[in-house]
Amino acid sequence: MTLAFLSATELTQKIQNKEISSRELTDFYIDRIERFDGKINAVPVHDFDRARDAADKADAAQAAGQSLGPLHGLPMTIKEAYDITNLPTTWGIGKFSKNIALTDSEVVKRFKTAGAHFIGKTNVPEGLADFQSYNVVYGTTNNPWDVRRTPGGSSGGSSAALAAGLCGLESGSDIGGSIRNPAHFCGVYGHKPTWGIVPPQGHALPGDIAPPDIAVVGPMARSAEDLTLAMNIMAGPDPLNSPGWNLNLPDPSKTSLKDFKVAIWPDDPLSPVSIEMSDRVQEIGDRLAKLGATVSDTARPDIDMNMSRQTYFFMLNGVLGAHLTTEEMASLTEKASGYSSSNSGSGALTARSLTQSHQTWLGWSNAREVLRMSWRDFFQDWDILICPQMATTAFKHDHSHFNGRRITFDGAVHPYFEQLLWSGHITVAYLPSTVFPTGPGADGLPIGLQAVSAEYNDLKTIRFAELMAQEFGGFNPPPGFED
Repeated sequence: MTLAFLSATELTQKIQNKEISSRELTDFYIDRIERFDGKINAVPVHDFDRARDAADKADAAQAAGQSLGPLHGLPMTIKEAYDITNLPTTWGIGKFSKNIALTDSEVVKRFKTAGAHFIGKTNVPEGLADFQSYNVVYGTTNNPWDVRRTPGGSSGGSSAALAAGLCGLESGSDIGGSIRNPAHFCGVYGHKPTWGIVPPQGHALPGDIAPPDIAVVGPMARSAEDLTLAMNIMAGPDPLNSPGWNLNLPDPSKTSLKDFKVAIWPDDPLSPVSIEMSDRVQEIGDRLAKLGATVSDTARPDIDMNMSRQTYFFMLNGVLGAHLTTEEMASLTEKASGYSSSNSGSGALTARSLTQSHQTWLGWSNAREVLRMSWRDFFQDWDILICPQMATTAFKHDHSHFNGRRITFDGAVHPYFEQLLWSGHITVAYLPSTVFPTGPGADGLPIGLQAVSAEYNDLKTIRFAELMAQEFGGFNPPPGFED
């Protein structure tokens, strides 16, 4: 694979071996952004001068026999929602277009401490609230596999930059699949960590400092090994908690796919997927069984899926609407859960219900604890759950009003936000999930699936994705972005 598409692990090894300098690699990716990003618009915020200065310092340190860390000299991009000193943090919202960060976010600090530097920031949807990445501040990001299609959201710029070979590593965020959905659409790897193990400090709009419920920040990459590399850097206590606790994620002991006990969940009536997508889940299960893994297509957690859906939407809308006016809250509710109103037993939430007392929140939080315990019991018997991420491959851009958006597959028309549930059941229970590429669909576009496990078993889902790549193949670059 050409230099542009090597993993961060491989790139840092080349710097360490003096096959390429940090400055040469940084200039290489800057040149690729200038040549290729015009048709994608993945990296609208540039920080080229400071990146070159940081690369020169990395090279000087190496010449002096000093190591800056495991990412010594690696050029990265990062989702626009993270603060980087003296760069804008807008979340694609027009009224924040002049907001300039005064400090680095905690994740940015950790990547810099590990030796990386940043060449730019990647595009997002307005308010991080869409499967598409477009906004009034930066415009529209396109999918490198087909520029007529979305790269996903809200970490759409992150996934597009990785897939097009515009950076060495990325980091996104996820509350409704915002890491996992773009990874699937662009054919890269994305990891949604267990809630609370990667500090989100500085991934926020002005005035927000408390960690948001169910939302996480996590790595995106071109290899599963890079996800492990990044998690070892990112994960750990928030600075406020660091005097009192440490993180010790279980080290995955399995070294072969045949050692795993895998449940597969190809489809669900609450969130139907295309035949192609469910068939891909079944195909992966069949291939694992042939390798000797224990595989079941009937094992499920003992949970009420409708209750899980309602709990997720309550928590989701509470986070997304925390600082909105009543009118904005009503619009948000219409976007995120309005589709359910046409389905019986939907539990669709209204703006009024979202502004009820803390007592109401405690009731939903208790429901969430019931879900967590049920998932815990399930994963005492199963190592990994494989399920879809979305109903289809990347769809064509649709910037119409949310109420009018639909997703069509297998001759049927479906609500746009129905697809949230493949992310939501996992999100609301705090579970880790790694999206890994499985090859193209019939349309030539990537298909990624979720590998889910018990809370704090982040390294297990990543190890599984790594072994899957060794057996079946991993990231493949889109055509038209060769050096």
